[in-house]
Amino acid sequence: MTQPQSSPPIDAMALAFDEARAAAARGEVPVGAVVTRAGVVLASAGNRTLELKDPTAHAEMLALRLACDASGSERLIGCDLHVTLEPCPMCAGAISFARIRRLYFGAGDPKGGAVENGVRLYASPTCHHAPEVYGGLRESEAAELLRDFFRDRR
Repeated sequence: MTQPQSSPPIDAMALAFDEARAAAARGEVPVGAVVTRAGVVLASAGNRTLELKDPTAHAEMLALRLACDASGSERLIGCDLHVTLEPCPMCAGAISFARIRRLYFGAGDPKGGAVENGVRLYASPTCHHAPEVYGGLRESEAAELLRDFFRDRR
């Protein structure tokens, strides 16, 4: 008798990088995001600001919207967000409002970030909800993806 096989754990950051590479292939800034709950992917997305002609179509915003739709709630209690780049102020605010449990991100963003750089939204006393934050995951890979993208555009 064989033991039941369990499926390997989801590598959400790998999926986020897949989304980032797909965004780059569409000519978008290569950022990807994945929302998970209990190891299950609820949603994934890459940047689509050019395609949708929408400045709010960042990977995080799209993934949060899809995850909210999938869960049937505007709150993503118990969910984690994995993203290849430190979220901007808009995305950091949406992450807070969605009540994301944990935020995992790749490269920091000294110019546009709002978590460990810039306004540091989650350190503000007026922030309603601050997720646990884990930055620097596959940081060099994320930074290289962005550098290559912008170098090819120049």
